[in-house]
Amino acid sequence: MHKELPHDSSPSPSSSLYPEGGRSANLVVFGSFCSIMGGLGLMNSIGIYQAWISTHQLSTLSHGQIGWIFGIYNFLVFFCGIQIGPIFDAYGPRALMFVGSSLLVITFVCLGFCSQYWHFLVVIGIVGGMGTSFIFIVPVASIGHFFYRRRGAATGLAMGGGSIGGVVFPLVLQNLAPQIGFAWATRVIGLITLVLLIPGCLLVRTNFAPKPAAAFAAKTLVPDLSILRDGRLALTTLGVFFIEWGFFIPLEYVASYALASGIEPRLAYLMVVFLNAGSFPGRWLPGILADKVGRSNTLIMTNVLSLIAVLGIWMPANGNVPAVIVFSVVFGFASGSNISLVPVCVGELCPTEAYGRFYTTVYTIVSLGALTGVPIAGEILHRCNGEYWGLIAFAGCSYAAGLVCFITVNLMQRSRA
Repeated sequence: MHKELPHDSSPSPSSSLYPEGGRSANLVVFGSFCSIMGGLGLMNSIGIYQAWISTHQLSTLSHGQIGWIFGIYNFLVFFCGIQIGPIFDAYGPRALMFVGSSLLVITFVCLGFCSQYWHFLVVIGIVGGMGTSFIFIVPVASIGHFFYRRRGAATGLAMGGGSIGGVVFPLVLQNLAPQIGFAWATRVIGLITLVLLIPGCLLVRTNFAPKPAAAFAAKTLVPDLSILRDGRLALTTLGVFFIEWGFFIPLEYVASYALASGIEPRLAYLMVVFLNAGSFPGRWLPGILADKVGRSNTLIMTNVLSLIAVLGIWMPANGNVPAVIVFSVVFGFASGSNISLVPVCVGELCPTEAYGRFYTTVYTIVSLGALTGVPIAGEILHRCNGEYWGLIAFAGCSYAAGLVCFITVNLMQRSRA
């Protein structure tokens, strides 16, 4: 793989407008860290809820049917998120943070009352997905107002909060649900989420004045499939689609896999904790490496490691406890860079002034992968009579297909250099 020049590595003429630190900037990072810990804590611990409701409230339904709850959740996190950016530019973060925080708190309060399929579909899939999308976008966008040279480090630190939330929330649910019941355990998590979201609502702000004209730009930020005429961008989009197909499968099925393999329930739920523990350094270490060896090169390396984790560790694990733990940690680390590196790689293939249109097109298509990956995996699990080899093979093939796309793009870039 060739050594890439960092995209837009020369200082921006307006880079002096970014504080790059100081009290105000650091408070924004702290507020973002807290809100992401609360907001993405649900996203990163979603496997616990999948495992719980599939063995309790919805135990009579197939994994394919239950998968649509979480497929819709994943879809809305991406699809709604790409529409929030222009509103953020036009009006700032305050109202968006309040709306997203309110939706997430409502999700946890209502979750305890859910007993039927459509309850979970609405509460987790729709309300939870929409609420998470706000916290997925707004804090990170706000950090971009205060950091230019150190943006990767600041963003990685804030995004690490989501991994910590993915460690804390499953532990709370696992310890409280048997004692006080699932309903009250989710309300306790909702209270913790509320406490974490308050600093975000108070501290996350912008460094530049809002641009009301951006509200009109929101109308033009719709998918433009003509940009896919560029083979590099088309293959990048296809590659991201494939890895999102594969990414959510281990995140949402590793706990239920452990339960089905006969692993003691307390330890089975901890697999999500191990995955998020690995994801914490995976959010920021690859970003540091990317500045040295290139963004797309780093994305290829982390996806090779994800593929090895799925097919080389998870597939032959056969319920072996140490092997499943190792898989969870390794996959968590390797997949942690997906969210942070992909937007940067997309940005290297388009003009800066057109990034919004390109990003919207790519992630509108990718959101369909987030929608369908988990339900397809659940249906495969059902067709395999509850055996997980088919589901694991699907996740591995998805990563392999994505990797082929990224390597091809890398070679195309190399030939143009």
